[in-house]
Amino acid sequence: MSIIRVHDKEFGPYLGEELIDGKIQAIADAMNRDYADKKPLFIAILNGAFMFASDLFKKITIEAEISFIKLASYKGTKSSGQVITAIGLDTDLHGRHVVIVEDIVDTGKTLSEFLPQLEHQQPASLKIAALLHKPEATVYPIAVDYLGFSVPNKFLLGYGLDYDGLGRNIPSIYQLVE
Repeated sequence: MSIIRVHDKEFGPYLGEELIDGKIQAIADAMNRDYADKKPLFIAILNGAFMFASDLFKKITIEAEISFIKLASYKGTKSSGQVITAIGLDTDLHGRHVVIVEDIVDTGKTLSEFLPQLEHQQPASLKIAALLHKPEATVYPIAVDYLGFSVPNKFLLGYGLDYDGLGRNIPSIYQLVE
């Protein structure tokens, strides 16, 4: 892994593919135990969580379903401060065990606005799985139940995370070189 350039910025290596895969396996193992005989519904938040959700779901060995919703709050390298729902959820959550799959929790604003909408539907349980969490950036406290990595408050790219639309397809995670 070496420095890469996306648009006008340079990014250096941060988390490699093997490390990411090992952490996802550990999360899946915990979920397979915790949700045995519960048939959970995974709700992946697009666009960023698509790679994490795909790799995680491949490692889920219990009966489970997956659905997707598109929420957005980023523009460039900064949060816009407003959560936009682009694609809605069309599944009834009443009495279901629900796991939200997020790529990254930073300020917590997106989930703080989305979770009450889900809780209103009275799921049996509601948990959050996030590959990454930026504790230093958290403004709206969100409990992450299944966490891959706590990361510093730096702009990250790759493995589903983008910079103005590019970089999601990079299999490792890079951080902005400042």
